[in-house]
Amino acid sequence: MARPVKKQPGEWEKEILDAAKFLFLTKGYEETSVADIMERAGGAKGMFYRFFESKEKAMQALGDRMFLENNPFEAVRARSDLNGLQKIREVLAMDRADGEREAVNAQAVSILKDPRILAAAVEANRRVLTPLWFELIEEGRRDGSIRTAYARELSELLPLVNFWLMPSVFPADEEEILRKCRFIAEVLTAMGLPVVDEAMYERTGRILGHFGEE
Repeated sequence: MARPVKKQPGEWEKEILDAAKFLFLTKGYEETSVADIMERAGGAKGMFYRFFESKEKAMQALGDRMFLENNPFEAVRARSDLNGLQKIREVLAMDRADGEREAVNAQAVSILKDPRILAAAVEANRRVLTPLWFELIEEGRRDGSIRTAYARELSELLPLVNFWLMPSVFPADEEEILRKCRFIAEVLTAMGLPVVDEAMYERTGRILGHFGEE
């Protein structure tokens, strides 16, 4: 009789995150337990805690994985048909078009009420996204599509905008969130980054306003 093949740690981690993704998208984050995840992954709860301290940590890891699997910055980096400003607009458009990641991110809004998770998320965004934004803004400055003296400051600001818009961090209803979006659009335009359009801030208001009402 053949012995069952032992899964490697990387396989377990992938299957746990695959199970979490399926359940978060179909059942909802709040309604999904660690036991549910491991039942779908086919392992004991103890296996989950070998990789993740909590369900919240699994949600963070899933968000990171989904970003890296469909990284819009990498997708536009080598495109010679776009200038720096157009690349930034394309990054934002691709981000909006990733429906699954948007759905997972929307469910992650509630866990940012935990200050430890919020601090970790801010640090991760600063570490990963700031250099990527800076690269595109500098490209735009070189090709003339972006005119700003604040490339470094903008690249540090952009990863923080989402946190300011989240009602779990700064309480706000949908109307207030839309006002914030308009404010951000005007500030970025004044700084040479006219990248926020009507569809973008209305979508943001709908998603985040829903959580502000809960």
